[in-house]
Order: sequence, then C-alpha cells, then structure tokens
Amino acid sequence: MAVTRRQLLKMTGIGSAGVAATSFGALGFDLAFAEDRAAKYKLEGVTATPSICPYCAVGCGTLVQTRDDGKGRQIINIEGNPDSPISTGSLCPKGAATFQLAMNPKRLQQVQRRAPGSDKWETMSLDAAMARVTELVATSRDATFVERTADGKLINQTTGIFALGGATNDNEENYLIAKVMRMMGVVRIENQARI
Repeated sequence: MAVTRRQLLKMTGIGSAGVAATSFGALGFDLAFAEDRAAKYKLEGVTATPSICPYCAVGCGTLVQTRDDGKGRQIINIEGNPDSPISTGSLCPKGAATFQLAMNPKRLQQVQRRAPGSDKWETMSLDAAMARVTELVATSRDATFVERTADGKLINQTTGIFALGGATNDNEENYLIAKVMRMMGVVRIENQARI
C-alpha cells in the first residue's frame, strides 16, 4: 500500500496540529497571547547586554540576558542580537549553544595544574597560577633574548615566545597584546582576526 506524504501526516497527527490551533481559536483561546505572556515572564526584569559570540572570527552579535537573584547577576539566556550589523540576530549552532558553554555545571571553576612528571591534577589559586605564568614568561624571555646580531646591529628581540591572539579579540585588544609583546621583544605575533 502506497502512503502519500499527506496521508502520513494525517496518520501521525502532525497534520491536525493546524486544525487543533484553529479549533482553539474558534473556542476563544488566543494562543498568540499565551505565547506572548510566556516570553514576557521569561524575560521580565532582565538586563540585556550586547556581546560577541566567542567562537570564530565572524563576530556575530549576541544578547546576554541576566537577572539579579540576590546573590549576584545570573545569566538566564543568550541569543542572537537582531541589532547586530554582522549577523542581524542569526547564530550558527555553536553560537546558539553559547548559554550551555557559559552555564555548564561541568565547567571548571578553579585553576588546575599538573606538575611535570605527575599523573594528578592539583588545584591552585588564580594568583599562584598568574605568578607561575609570569615566572615562566620572564624565564623564557631572559633565556632567549638577543640584544644584538653578530655584526653588532641592535635588535632587542626574544625568539622563545610566540604570541597568538584569539578570534574574538577586537582591534583594541589586539593593539594592547601587540604593544605588550613588542615591549618584551616578541616579534612573532599573530591573531585569528584576519580570517
């Protein structure tokens, strides 16, 4: 027996969804009003802050909606920003899942470090981690710093550090990264913003 698409939809009940909505309307139920009220309650009392999707170099606009719950501001929703000239409210699947990235209960909340040769992770404070990174950068810079070439030309560069910026760095951030790296003598500087 050959079943047409229309018959299949009728058999599964999908085709009758429009009929049910029309029937509710005939009985006096305003489904648009109910949908509007649900959206209003979800977003009632929120602060919408424009932001940028953290994934690629396109820079799609997002709206991060937060609400003060007495313990501080909590993110309750992240969606595309319709006022963004880049994406006009559209987001790719990764961008649309940004809320899950930000509010994932499995996301690490503390700095984890695995010492060289160790098979265990240990928790460290952010201050201790920053001090360790600073120490390693200074050590690498001092060990690989070249003040002059063999013929005496002043170059003041370090060859042991490479700077790589992220795709969502804006021009100002890239400018500051480049200035700090050049201040230390780093000459190999790249960012993903050119993609």
